[in-house]
Amino acid sequence: MMSDDIVQYRDIVVIGGSEGSIEPLKEILGGLPPEFPAAILIVLHTHSSSPKMMATILQQSSSMPVAYGANDDAILPSRIYLAPPDKHLEVLAPGLVFLSDGPKVNFSRPAVDRLFQTAADVFGPRVISVIMSGNGTDGADGAIAVGAVGGLNLVQDPNEADVASMPVEAIVKDDPDALVKARALATLLVHAVKRSLRPINRG
Repeated sequence: MMSDDIVQYRDIVVIGGSEGSIEPLKEILGGLPPEFPAAILIVLHTHSSSPKMMATILQQSSSMPVAYGANDDAILPSRIYLAPPDKHLEVLAPGLVFLSDGPKVNFSRPAVDRLFQTAADVFGPRVISVIMSGNGTDGADGAIAVGAVGGLNLVQDPNEADVASMPVEAIVKDDPDALVKARALATLLVHAVKRSLRPINRG
């Protein structure tokens, strides 16, 4: 466990959601500046046969480039990487995208847990996780992994989520650092990545 007096910057944002997450996600991306000094990696539950339209949809709200992740993409600030249908979006050292055909996790591929867990493994306390509206339990175990290495865990307020299962599961299992309404998440993320933050002391 890291000492509470060590200051650590955070520049990796991982976001997971499912049903009901697209509109609040568009609101978040629309509130971030083009020079946002962090990389954003996103997993949204999609059907294996879904057309690859989500990057185009999210790009309409974002001033940063949005693209589906590809193997060996360098994870860079001010860029948004989206999991393609039927592929786990994972992180490899020293900071590269890896698309996996591995088994479904919590009935999902892509799975939020795989993104969060691999990001925590590679980037440690530099990670900020965000769990948004969605059905099921995916993301909660990944948030635990982020918290265990000193990362920051945020959850969309389940009272405003269209489908509260994922946020509620994260609250029950992980005790996140903050519950935040979608309209406030962009502002919070801007402050979180621009300031040096003390790692959360998890005891």
